[in-house]
Amino acid sequence: MEIYQQLSDVLQDRALKASSGLSSFAATVQNYSVENMPYTLPSIRSIAKLAFGSAQLALYNNGVLGGAPEVCTNTQLSCHNTTAVANTCCFNAPGGLLQQTQFWDTDPATGPTNSWTIHGLWPNNCDGTYGQYCDESRQYTNITAILKSYGATTLLNYMNKYWLNDPDDGTNESFWEHEWGKHGTCISTLDTKCYTNYTPQEEVVDFFNKTTQLFQTLDTYTYLSAAGIVPSSSKTYTLSAINAALEKARGVSAVVQCSDGALDEAWYYFDVKGSVQTGTFVPTNQGMCKLLPSAGIVLVYADACGIVGGSSSCPSTGVKYLPK
Repeated sequence: MEIYQQLSDVLQDRALKASSGLSSFAATVQNYSVENMPYTLPSIRSIAKLAFGSAQLALYNNGVLGGAPEVCTNTQLSCHNTTAVANTCCFNAPGGLLQQTQFWDTDPATGPTNSWTIHGLWPNNCDGTYGQYCDESRQYTNITAILKSYGATTLLNYMNKYWLNDPDDGTNESFWEHEWGKHGTCISTLDTKCYTNYTPQEEVVDFFNKTTQLFQTLDTYTYLSAAGIVPSSSKTYTLSAINAALEKARGVSAVVQCSDGALDEAWYYFDVKGSVQTGTFVPTNQGMCKLLPSAGIVLVYADACGIVGGSSSCPSTGVKYLPK
C-alpha cells in the first residue's frame, strides 16, 4: 500500500503543476488514493499510462485501464519523410496530415452560444488522397457503451456538450459512430497491434480523448472575437479578415467553410511527431511546398500545397457569421 500512496502523491503533484485545465485529471488521480483503493490494485503499467496522460488536457476519467500504446523513440514528423517508414505505430501513414474540424451550427443551433463544436479528427494522406472506413471489423455501434466501460464518463459528458449531431440528422451516438468508423479506423497508430496488452476498443477511447484535447486548444470563437469578428444577424466580414484572425492566433493558416455564405466550419491542420495517442501535434500551414534537395525537385505534400481541404467555400466578401 505504501508504494501506491507514493504514486498517488506523485500523480497529484503532477496534476497540480500541469495546468488549470487539468482539474478533471486531478479527480481521476483521487481514484487511486489509499482511501478509495480498489480490491484489485492497478498494474504499474496502468499507472504509468495514467501519469503520461497528465501532461495533456485529459478528459479520460478512466476507472478501468487497458494496455498501453507502443513507446516511440526517435520519431519522425509525419508527411516529412523521404522514404517509407516501416513502423506505422509510431508514424502516422499514410494518413499523416491530421485535420481537426469544427462546426458552427445555427439552424438548428447546437452547443453553447459562445463556442464552436467538434466535427471530427480526419487523417488525410500526404499525397492529397484520403482513406475512409479502413477496418470493417471495427465499425463499432456502441461508442457510448465503450466509453462507459473504460470509466470515461467525464469525456462522455464533454462530448455530449461539445460533440453534437444536428438533431435532424440523428443522435450524438450515431455521429460518433460515423466519425470513428470513417476516420478513426484510418489512423495507423490506433491500430490494435500498436498496443501492449491490448484490451478491446481501448483505441476508441484514445481517439475521442485526443480529438477533444485538440478541440480544447483551438478556440475558434475566441480567435475570431479577438479580431472583432462576432456573431451578428446583420454584420458581415471579409474572408481575408477571418483568415488573418485564425492565423494570428496559431501562427499558421486554417481553412473556413460556408453554407449559403455563412460560416459553418473551421479546419485546422497538424503533422504529428510520433503516435496520435502520445505524440506531438505540430500545427502546419496548408500552403507551403517542400523542396527535396537530394533530388533537386519539389516534393508536393498535401498539407503543404493545399491539395487536401486547401480551399474555402466562403465568398471573399460579405461572409455572414450568424448567432446561434
